[in-house]
Amino acid sequence: MPTPSLAALPIRRLTPRDRTACADLSEDRGWPREEHKWGFLLTAGKGYGIDDPDGGLVAACVVTEYGRRDRPDLGAIGMVLVAEQHARQGIGRRLMHHVVADMGATPLTLHATPYGRPLYEELGFKVTGRAEMVRGHFSPGGPEPRAGTRAATAEDLGSILRLDEEVFGADRTHIVTRLPAFADQLRVAEENGRITGYAAAWPNMDTHVVGPLIARDTETAQALIASLAAHTDRRLRTDIDVRHEELLAWAKERGLASAGSNAVMTYGVTELPGDWTRRFAPVTVAAA
Repeated sequence: MPTPSLAALPIRRLTPRDRTACADLSEDRGWPREEHKWGFLLTAGKGYGIDDPDGGLVAACVVTEYGRRDRPDLGAIGMVLVAEQHARQGIGRRLMHHVVADMGATPLTLHATPYGRPLYEELGFKVTGRAEMVRGHFSPGGPEPRAGTRAATAEDLGSILRLDEEVFGADRTHIVTRLPAFADQLRVAEENGRITGYAAAWPNMDTHVVGPLIARDTETAQALIASLAAHTDRRLRTDIDVRHEELLAWAKERGLASAGSNAVMTYGVTELPGDWTRRFAPVTVAAA
């Protein structure tokens, strides 16, 4: 039986059972396997993929929706990958056209690498911001942030959810409620009994990724990062909105070096909802 052409291969919905195949695809493209992250995204979001008749996946991506289930406020596209042997044959373009059409009128966002940006611009995405990745071993020093932090408890969840929706601009209950199981640490900043910020650190290969990072101000964000760093021996990694210049400078002074940047792009909306002044870093660039 002849092998079907790539254009004839169907696009299907992925499930958490596809986590290993997605990790294999990541590895094929020289990315870390990131099975832990794939499992999280495929559980909390919608995966799209094209099966290779010879086994594995030709392509994959994930969309994480926020807001009402029947009418999302926002969809974040991430982990767009095409197997090396099928690259530069229009597969990524076909997959993205399918996803954009499937999402209908829902506004979309994604973090684009320089390599992927031309395709997204062709589809109508516009650059609306930029996030800089910083990575390294955190070195305490200098004046310590005054904001008080502690480990989050189950009783904090309601306050965290209310703060997160206020700052993010859409309901992320399905993401936030999974953080205690997904992350190794979940900490809150507190003043006079009121939660003023929260952050998680989740394991990714040999690092702990700091995200999400929601905070009342820069000093509170600094306190949360410092408190997460104090409870791990791993390198930290996070993707900070470049408008938070003070936090980026502070992180670099503490040993986190720049490791690249991504363009934040949107489709169907001119800017992301919520309050960017308190939104310092995403859960992951794959899920905004």
